[in-house]
Formats: sequence, structure tokens, C-alpha cells
Amino acid sequence: MRRTSFADWPCPVARTMDLLGDQWTMLVLRECFRGLTRFDEFAASLGIARTTLTERLDRLTGAGLLSRQRYQSRPPRYEYVLTESGRDFLPALAALMRWGEQWLMDGDPGTTVRHADCGRTAHGVVICSSCGEPLTNGTVRV
Repeated sequence: MRRTSFADWPCPVARTMDLLGDQWTMLVLRECFRGLTRFDEFAASLGIARTTLTERLDRLTGAGLLSRQRYQSRPPRYEYVLTESGRDFLPALAALMRWGEQWLMDGDPGTTVRHADCGRTAHGVVICSSCGEPLTNGTVRV
């Protein structure tokens, strides 16, 4: 079955979902934030088919979220490192994790995020870039 492309839609949500909208792509990004960089690490951690993993890494590299860097010459082996664009996705991933913890996990957070500066558990919160107040359904207009 062929997917409808949203890559040219005049909407940032549609374009983002076109790029990141399947389950494996988001999970590969999650593993990158956990510190994984190598193909075999991703495959072992996720239990993902090698062809699917190759496609997702190629997609993320082509979109500029990951950079492919050679770490071994014989045989050639590469690692996948978050770029500035990829690192900038962390707040969105943290917000998705917070929502999933609240509504889907029945009290078990699954993955925990810790703030390196204070060492405490942290949760994604989306705030107004002007005043710093949290953005909620009742406080925004789209």
C-alpha cells in the first residue's frame, strides 16, 4: 500500500509526520538520545529488521537529523550521530514521552529522562517562547 506524501503540504505538522510519522523512525531517534550510534546497537535494542533499520537511518541521515560517520575502514563501518537538527528534536520527543507517560503507561514511566545539571527526573513541558508560561489547550489558538 502506497503512503500519501505530506512533504509539500503548507503545514509543519504534516511535513514532520511525513518524515517521522512511523513507529520505527521515532524509536531510532529515541535510541540516539539514549546514546546509541551503531547499526548493530540499534538492531539489538529495537529488534528491528535490518532492511527497515537501514531505511530509517537513510531517511534520518538524508533529512539531516543524523550524520553518518566512518569509525572503521576494514570493513567499512559507520556510526550515526545526532546533528544540530537532530539534537533540536529532544524537546518534542520529551513532550511525546510525557504525554505517553500520563495517558498510556498506567503509572509506569518506561523511559526516564534526567536533567544533567540537577540530576532530577525531568518531563517535557511546552512553554510560550515570549512569557514562559506552559502552552495548554485552553491557552492557545492554532
